[in-house]
Parts: sequence; C-alpha cells; structure tokens
Amino acid sequence: QVQVVQSGGGLVQPGGSLRLSCAASGLTFSDYHMGWFRQAPGKDREFVAQILRGGTTTYEDSLKGRFTISRDNAKNMVYLQMNSLRPEDSAIYYCGAKRAGSTTFNYWGQGTQVTVSA
Repeated sequence: QVQVVQSGGGLVQPGGSLRLSCAASGLTFSDYHMGWFRQAPGKDREFVAQILRGGTTTYEDSLKGRFTISRDNAKNMVYLQMNSLRPEDSAIYYCGAKRAGSTTFNYWGQGTQVTVSA
C-alpha cells in the first residue's frame, strides 16, 4: 500500500523559513518524480516545484530563489525548504509522487497548512 505522509508546516512570520518533509512508502521511490503543489483558499491548486528521479529540479518562476526542493532516495524523502516567506505563500501544501512516464501525479500526501502572518 502506497503512503505519502507529510510533516512540517505551521505558522511563521513574514521573512521566516519553514521546511516541509514528505515520506513515501510502498513504492520504488527512485522510479518516481516528486513534486510540491499548494492551494490557497478560493484558488486552484498550483505547481510549486518538482524534482525528477535523477535530481533535476523545476520551480514556479516566482518562487525561484526562495524555495528549494530536494530528495533523499536512501530515505524515500522529499523536502521543500521555504525561505523569505510572504503572506501570499500561505496555503495548504501537497506533496505528490509521479511515476516516471506518467502524465499525472499518482499519489498525494494529506496536505499541510502553511500560514505566514505577523
């Protein structure tokens, strides 16, 4: 049974940092690309970042330089380091796993709330 379990998140002041973690189990992690998405109230889910199984990363343009995605294949983990956070970064963040060759994400984490507020 595949499980994607997120941790991290919470309340942070503007300018602060948070790291989200995502643990995947029940799958061959190295066969999957991993990604982070977010959804703010009243808005559609939007792409944040992706890391391919080989380590290549892509980001939503406006987040480049502030957010960093990484993975540890030995631990079946993916991370999202978020720096210089802004109130508009507040959202529920989701971790997804996409099997290599798939056009859509196959598995999702439960979501974790990130709130950036003074």
